[in-house]
Amino acid sequence: MASVVPWRREYRADFARLNLAWIEQYFRVEAADREVFDDPEAAILEPGGEIFFVVEGGEVLGTCAVILHEPGVYEIAKMAVSPSARGRGYGDLLMEATTEFARRAGATKMVIVSNTVLTTAIRLYEKHGFVRVPLSHERFARANIRLERELAG
Repeated sequence: MASVVPWRREYRADFARLNLAWIEQYFRVEAADREVFDDPEAAILEPGGEIFFVVEGGEVLGTCAVILHEPGVYEIAKMAVSPSARGRGYGDLLMEATTEFARRAGATKMVIVSNTVLTTAIRLYEKHGFVRVPLSHERFARANIRLERELAG
């Protein structure tokens, strides 16, 4: 049975591996990606975020980060599920873990920046209450859609 666990240093390579697979398949790796993968502790954890992993049988099959942007606003980012594990509900588990983390941390809003070529991911986000909003000045060149979800206080 799969479980969702928070950051563990021994899963650092899995965080990069799973995300680089989809980024390289659909886009190109950007400098902002490298910053996160080179030092996820400094980029995500130390400012107040978290990275979650779906683990089954000792194998990391999925991951997702929650990044603090400003007080009350968290971004869901770097979500990836191994191709061999898709369709098992791991994306839902990660969405639930990230949302619960943000709620406990006092978030009033969550954001996601993505690309519409990732149709399965967009459907997952909308299933979990995210709605499309106008794109603002985003950090990634590949970003062409922004979604947000208000969290009740």
